Amino acid sequence: MIDLLGYEFMQRALLAALFTGLAAPVIGTYLVQRRLSLMGDGIGHIAVTGVAIGLLTGWSPTWTAVLVAALGAMLLEVIRERGNTSGDLALALLFYGGLAGGVLITGLAGQSGARLQQYLFGSLTTISVADVWFTMALAVVVLALGLGLRPQLFAIAQDRDFAVVAGLRVQAYNMLVAVLAAVTVTIAMRTVGLLLVSALMVVPVAASQQLARSFRGTLLLAMAFGATAGVGGLLVSAELSFHATVAPGPAIVLVALAGFVLAWPTGALLRRRAEARRTGEDALVDDAVAP
Repeated sequence: MIDLLGYEFMQRALLAALFTGLAAPVIGTYLVQRRLSLMGDGIGHIAVTGVAIGLLTGWSPTWTAVLVAALGAMLLEVIRERGNTSGDLALALLFYGGLAGGVLITGLAGQSGARLQQYLFGSLTTISVADVWFTMALAVVVLALGLGLRPQLFAIAQDRDFAVVAGLRVQAYNMLVAVLAAVTVTIAMRTVGLLLVSALMVVPVAASQQLARSFRGTLLLAMAFGATAGVGGLLVSAELSFHATVAPGPAIVLVALAGFVLAWPTGALLRRRAEARRTGEDALVDDAVAP
């Protein structure tokens, strides 16, 4: 394992996994708060069309995926805000239309399914230096906006009516979250793949909710879970690769799920202890005021 970490491709993969693991749960936290946990999946499917357009035109599939995913995310917000279509149905439209369009355009481009598969399930160990810089730059943007605008984005996600009364531009902030979710999907495209990206956005958040008692704590702990899953999953896949062919993307998702499995009983135990402590304190107060 030590020798493997000395290779440049492994160092690039570690950097990409770390930054992806930090950025994905930030936007995932707001999506979970708004009950849009599957939005990452919908955007991931529409990004398949963006990748296919890149393969067809000869442009960078990464950049075309960013553009198409952002347009799809904004369209989803417009449908939800102004259309008669529910959020779930709009997501379904993105699911089916994006994936079908991507497969169709890939065939028109004369590319095989194997070419598209590295974007569907990730190809972390083959990531280039340019892709690493691209991932790091976009991750920094997501982190800066997701953390810097935390009060406004939390207010909108928690209570839309309060946000409107407070004078916040709700539609603009919702559109910003949608675009950042599209950017996050593109960041994670080479790490865990478009079909698994939602797991890295949602599972660390679900795990942190078991332990944290505030939105800020949930956000920061989700970032820690995400970074641990990204780096840990890559190392697990590297270790297992000596015995079998193990892709980093699924390994990262499974490590994230393992974190949730460990956090759930721990959180339940902490909640029971806190409840017992409060019950004991209430009993002491009752005894103190009793005649």
